[in-house]
Amino acid sequence: MISYIRGSVASVAPGSAVVDVGGIGFELQCSSSTLAVLRVGQIATLSAALIVRADSLTLFGFADDDERATFDILQSVTGVGPRVAQALLAVHRPDSLRRAVATEDVAALTRVPGVGRKGAQRLLLELKDRLGSPVGTLVDIVPGGSVGPSWQGQVHAGLVGLGWSTREADAAIAAVTPEVAHDADVATVLRAALRSLDRA
Repeated sequence: MISYIRGSVASVAPGSAVVDVGGIGFELQCSSSTLAVLRVGQIATLSAALIVRADSLTLFGFADDDERATFDILQSVTGVGPRVAQALLAVHRPDSLRRAVATEDVAALTRVPGVGRKGAQRLLLELKDRLGSPVGTLVDIVPGGSVGPSWQGQVHAGLVGLGWSTREADAAIAAVTPEVAHDADVATVLRAALRSLDRA
């Protein structure tokens, strides 16, 4: 079992990062919020989970133990595998998930790609009393202090984590906002934002 990975960040891309550990590059699948704190060339420590399948070995990386623990708990829900668990963490931080479960917020869970209404109801039923109580803020705050689309803060952090400046990230978000839904998933908006930056 791999508990964590510590090494120099070799590269960061949408959805994953490569960490150099003793000359071996480990690719970790990460949420945008985790990628946002990584900087190429810097030493990073990521909590990790190795998922073994008959045809693959996939390493998932997390910014902290809370995200990793939440990932493990999510996979205990019927029909939820590692990809759906990661998608949930890409849209919602652990505390946001706790809040959604505590308030039985089906709409918040169905914003996640691959989670329909029945899946959201199953999550609420099976996660009740298992994730703990929320302790964070109640709204998503975006740069500048205003309340924006649910994806905005994570996409902004992801772009900055990939090396774009705050001004460039702001411009990319402004460019794609009219094109995407208020409740669009983070990965889709991040790809659109990167395309707008490539065109600039």
